[in-house]
Amino acid sequence: MDVQAQSLMHALKAFSQRLLLHPWAKLWVGVLCALPGVYLVYGAFTESLGVNPAETLIRQSGDLTIRALCYVLLVTPLKDLLKMPALLRHRRTLGLAVLAYAFLHLLCYAWLDMGLELDDIVQDIFKRPFIFVGMAGFVFLAALGATSFNAAIKAMGPKRWKTLHQAVYVVATLAVLHFYWMRAGKHRFEDVIFYGAILSLLLLYRMVQALRHKMSRSA
Repeated sequence: MDVQAQSLMHALKAFSQRLLLHPWAKLWVGVLCALPGVYLVYGAFTESLGVNPAETLIRQSGDLTIRALCYVLLVTPLKDLLKMPALLRHRRTLGLAVLAYAFLHLLCYAWLDMGLELDDIVQDIFKRPFIFVGMAGFVFLAALGATSFNAAIKAMGPKRWKTLHQAVYVVATLAVLHFYWMRAGKHRFEDVIFYGAILSLLLLYRMVQALRHKMSRSA
């Protein structure tokens, strides 16, 4: 890489760092995360989601959830690759976006598919495996979201907090399994393979990094 290209790369990196550290950067990231959901809800109110808006809402809110999960797991590899620790500043916002879209997905299912009938929902959870693993994933995700704040870290202690938040591996596994069983009825696995591969690579990266850290500490 020549000197001019290196200078350009350094300038872009410095500009990106300033953007990520801007006082309003968290707000911007939050707005960007919310835009797809706002557009989806707007489509529901304007009746522009096609002939089956309920199915579209459930399916697309699920897609947004698994995409947001990919984004939050991508933060650490990008931080290491680009050497930009400022990216970690926005991991909590992305994580809360995953929880928000998961809640929207659950709400669409409970309201539009089950009519908010609690007894029917409980029966459906134990009747259909993909609903069961989806609900289990949401429970884990809710626990991560509820303990994502500084007060929770202080109350739990960093070590126990970190152990709890390793449940993101469980959430990712359950999300892919939920997605697989949901698509199995229609024999459409292209998206399942795509997101499964991405999440597998991201989780593998985190596991390798954790192993390297443990080996370096014991050396």
